[in-house]
This record gives sequence, structure tokens and C-alpha cells, in this order.
Amino acid sequence: MNDEPTINELTHLDGEGRARMVDVSAKATTTRIAVAGGELQTTAEVIALVRADGMPKADVLATARIAGIAGAKRTSELIPLCHQLSLSSVKIEFGFTETTITVEATAKTTGQTGVEMEALTAVAVAGLTLHDMVKAVDPAATMNGVRLLTKEGGKHGHWVRPDAVEAETETETEAETPTAGPRSAVVLVASTGGARGTREDTTGPVISEWLTAQGLSVRGPLVYADADIATGLADALTGAPALVVTTGGTGASPTDQTPEATRAVLDRELPGLAEAMRRKGSEKTPHASLSRGLAGLSGRTVVVNLPGSPGGVRDGMSVLEPILEHLLAQVAGGGMHDA
Repeated sequence: MNDEPTINELTHLDGEGRARMVDVSAKATTTRIAVAGGELQTTAEVIALVRADGMPKADVLATARIAGIAGAKRTSELIPLCHQLSLSSVKIEFGFTETTITVEATAKTTGQTGVEMEALTAVAVAGLTLHDMVKAVDPAATMNGVRLLTKEGGKHGHWVRPDAVEAETETETEAETPTAGPRSAVVLVASTGGARGTREDTTGPVISEWLTAQGLSVRGPLVYADADIATGLADALTGAPALVVTTGGTGASPTDQTPEATRAVLDRELPGLAEAMRRKGSEKTPHASLSRGLAGLSGRTVVVNLPGSPGGVRDGMSVLEPILEHLLAQVAGGGMHDA
């Protein structure tokens, strides 16, 4: 039996095989969401430069993100039979392996047709922009695997790409490492110089050693440039560790972005903990009051921002130490609720 679609099953062709724009006026207006992905295959050298924000064209990821969003908004101009959509949001996220930059775009609208093409276009344009910005270092870079991952809304409801389900299962299995579970922690360092290798990280190893002494299994320190700290947080939260401790990027400098990136992933804040650390630091230096560090919960992961100075880290650890066990137990659902 031939399972190939017939000409009448291709919705953008009429009964005589002529291209047409699908009439969606009779369709229900629903929330439509689509997620697409792809990856730029490149070299380890390029990955190191991009993660350290060291490319000659400056902020590579920010430029690619804006280009992808702009591409999504202009999809109907680029693909002739697409409908013009009023997009509610377009979100683009990047990740890294040793030799790839992954791109994932989420597009959302409320309307009578889906946003798959907008999400796919966002990935393609963001990836091509990455290629443009790294080609001086790696002209052989390749944009691969632009594909739809999930979509929801409309008559068919929720759809997930079959190989995406398999990949998600594999990822969950891989995440069952020391970074997952009630005694797990990740240390994240925000330092552009540290990511470039031009500045020694003096705080991350101290935090890792202290957490290990508290009986936690520790991943890191993960070192990310200040401009990429949101990507670093996504990396640190992979596998849902019990605790993520960041250091650096909490001050008033224009490049300090850790609190903003942290607030974006928190479900609930723990303002008393952050204030206690500022008070402790202020006992020694008035500069501690300038720290904008946050503390809170992302799901069941406790996230705590510490300053980037050795003194600020020591003060933060001294505040955390007497409450850490109680805090982790409470978040896990097994602690006394008398705080």
C-alpha cells in the first residue's frame, strides 16, 4: 500500500496542483506554541571564543538572538504561503557542546493557524547569523538539523517529534549523575576573564570545596562570561540539582547580569537569605550593600547568588552553613516548617 500523500493531501496545493494560501477562517482561535531546534557545527576554538564573548564582532549570541526574533516576525515575507501572524512572544536559547552551538526557538501566538514556520525561521536565521559571525575563524561551520520539536494548539492538540522524545529520555538518564538528587550542588562562576582564561577563578573552587565538606556532590565550577550567565544558569539547572551557588556578576557594573538572569528562573524568592548575606558583609565593608544578589527557588532547586570577591564568598558561606541542611530538607519536602 502506498502511504505517500496524494496531491490533494498537500494543503498548500489545490485540486489541480496549483499553489494556494490555506483558508483558515473557519478554524478555532486557540493558543498556538511551536518549538524548533538546530545546531551550528563548528570548532572547539570557536566555542571557547563565543562562550568567552571574545569574537571580533563582539556579542555573538545577543546578535544571533535578535536576528532570530526578527526572522520569526518576517516569516510571511520570506515564505510566500505563510499567513501573517501577530506573535505573542519569540524566545531563543543557546546551548553548547564541545563543537556545537545549539539553537532552540519557541514561538507563541493566539490565532487560527500554527507558528511552526515562525519557530523554524527563527532557528534558521539565528543559526545563519552565528555562521556569519564565526566564519572568520571557521569558514567551514555548518548549520544542521533545523527541525520542529513540539507544537500545540489547534485541532491536533499537542505534538512531539518522536526522536525528541527519545532524546529527552536519554538526557534524563544522563542527568542521573552527581548533579541530581537531594545531596547535589552546582557551582557557577560569572567571570568574563575567567571564561577567556585570562583571569584565575579564586572563588569557585573555594565554594566547591566548602560544599563538598557539607556532604554534597558538586559539579563545577562552571565558568561563563558575564554576558552568557543566563546560559550558564540553564546549564547549572540541568538535572534539577538541590542547590546552585553562583559567584560574581552581582554588583552595579553594566556587565553585572547575574541577578537579572537569576530572577528569570526563580519561581519564589528567599529575600531574607539574600539580606542576611548583605548584612554579614556590611559588618566588614560598606561595599557589601552594593551587592544585588538574590536567593530563591527554581522548582525544587535552591539558587543563591554570592558576590565575586573572596570576602563576599566567605560571608555568604558563613550565613548559609547553619541553615543549609534545614533549607534543603524543607525544599525537598521533609524539613520542619518552623522558619
